[in-house]
Amino acid sequence: MIKILHSSDFHIGKLLYERKRYDEFEKFFDWFLNCINKELIDIVLIAGDIFDTGTPSNKAQELYYKLLAGLSKSYCQHVVIIGGNHDSASFLQAPKNLLRSLNVHVVASVSENLEDEVLVLDLKGNSISSLIVCAVPYLRDKDIRIVKAGESIEDKAKNLVNGIKEHYQRIGELALTKRAEINAKKESGSYIPIIGMGHLFAAGGVSGDGVRDLYVGSLAYVNVDVFLTCFDYVALGHLHIPQRLADSEYIRYSGSPLAMGFGEANQKKKMLLVEISPNAEKNIKEISVPIFQDLMKISGDLNFIKSELVKLIKAESSAWLEIDYTGEEIIPDLKEKLEELVLESKLEICRIRNKKNLNMILQEDSIEEKLEHLDPVEVFNKCLEASQVLESEKALLNFSYREILDNIFTEKAENH
Repeated sequence: MIKILHSSDFHIGKLLYERKRYDEFEKFFDWFLNCINKELIDIVLIAGDIFDTGTPSNKAQELYYKLLAGLSKSYCQHVVIIGGNHDSASFLQAPKNLLRSLNVHVVASVSENLEDEVLVLDLKGNSISSLIVCAVPYLRDKDIRIVKAGESIEDKAKNLVNGIKEHYQRIGELALTKRAEINAKKESGSYIPIIGMGHLFAAGGVSGDGVRDLYVGSLAYVNVDVFLTCFDYVALGHLHIPQRLADSEYIRYSGSPLAMGFGEANQKKKMLLVEISPNAEKNIKEISVPIFQDLMKISGDLNFIKSELVKLIKAESSAWLEIDYTGEEIIPDLKEKLEELVLESKLEICRIRNKKNLNMILQEDSIEEKLEHLDPVEVFNKCLEASQVLESEKALLNFSYREILDNIFTEKAENH
């Protein structure tokens, strides 16, 4: 029996309101390695967004390479890593040949040679001697679609989805060919599983707090029929909530192992252990990831917020907090009052939102919303409204704008 561990969306280096989380990442990686050895994992799959940015800090890089060194010494025989939309393909790809000597296989971007994405992994001492992994990285528009003049928004979306589907079709066919070649060389042998990987937004998937809308919107939703029936399991990344697609037990998002923001604070983070027997029987086990840094949201009037803070202080909690003041009373010094309350405690307030005070300022001074509270797509839509753009034209302009944003972020990542 082969044991495969599926995870994704580490986002190493992710900040939370400018607070560094390196200790949290380090604790997770220590637990991750212990889990691999405890569960006797043969193959580790990490489905994209290894880093939070295309220009990771020196500390983030140090944590990454320390993890890879730990993986090379662990029980697992192979590690497969694909690039995500947050990753710099050139950065991940740079040490590819060196990492291969450690049985760490990195597929950061699409290449001209399909063979680069179809990995045949040999296993020692296992009843399943070989495994084929279709390691498809994040597929950018320019990788799979030829831009044509005069395309409508519907044509662009359709061609993008068709490009993704065609790519998986070709990858799947190559995997089947490789399996047939291996079987032809053996007089007898165990079943050879084929595993699909991807970093994308599939139709029916539920987004989490950590996925930026501009990235989700720039890649068309693909249906589960893009994944060939020859795949014994499909390991997906990009969405931070662990979930299965179209009620399929074997097409799954593992979700992010750490909460990427306060919107994910109450999510139960998981990894997926996939077991495949020599007779092709499959079993999936969910492994709960411990919380290494408590994140909590408190919303209410001042009395409620204070009472909740007092409870946490008495419990000696070391949580990071996001506080939403929703009371009717205008409290201009709310921040000072709350920070004084937690001064001698282990609590840390990361953000305080005083909506009542903000609304008063907006009404009195007639100023626009602060840019820091808006994402690029929201700013663009406000510009369209201010320019009185017709509703019939907004959809095409939004699609084009998201394409431009995606290209900007891609080029920025690749140039560093």
